[in-house]
Amino acid sequence: MNNYQDVQEETEEHNEYQNFAFHPYNVLLTLVLIGVTGLFLALSGALIYSRVQNGLPPLKLPWIFALNTVILLGSSWTMMQAKKCYREDDTKGYQNMLWGTVILSLVFMVMQWVGWQQLFANNVFINSSNSAGYLYVISGLHFAHVIAGLPFLGFFLWTARKRMVEPVSVLVYFSDPEKRLKLRLLTIYWHFLDALWIYLVIFFFINQLVQ
Repeated sequence: MNNYQDVQEETEEHNEYQNFAFHPYNVLLTLVLIGVTGLFLALSGALIYSRVQNGLPPLKLPWIFALNTVILLGSSWTMMQAKKCYREDDTKGYQNMLWGTVILSLVFMVMQWVGWQQLFANNVFINSSNSAGYLYVISGLHFAHVIAGLPFLGFFLWTARKRMVEPVSVLVYFSDPEKRLKLRLLTIYWHFLDALWIYLVIFFFINQLVQ
């Protein structure tokens, strides 16, 4: 019985999202993700080209970049749980998971700054070489995209705390299809940042191995 209900809920959710397929928010996020993907692929290709053309030595990536991958994976998990709590009308769990995502994102930003400090300590600055310049630009752009997502997370958290004060307002909040769509899009964006960071870390570690 539970399996049937789960399938039914997923089917209804899928149909609901299909109705929003060409919603401006959906289209906008798709264009943003395509543009960001193209930007980072172009920068990755430019770094490879620059290294080959100029015979640049590899840069050693600070270990903290790998640790940040775990932190971002954690923030993706909390976003998934927030979405799950939203579907289950779990007010407390929903707010806690949003808080968890915000906190983990802030921890990621602090640790990223520490990673840059480790590069400074090793005399690797943005103007040290083309490879160093690309490393700072690429990691800095990813950092900026995390910052760009935080206001949306904050808005969801603020709205939840403001409206989830009585049973009727909670019911209205959880039954709003556009709110559910926005949460879904924000979750997709956060998973995208996670996947992008994993790609970048693997890319830089592979570059580190190639002499």
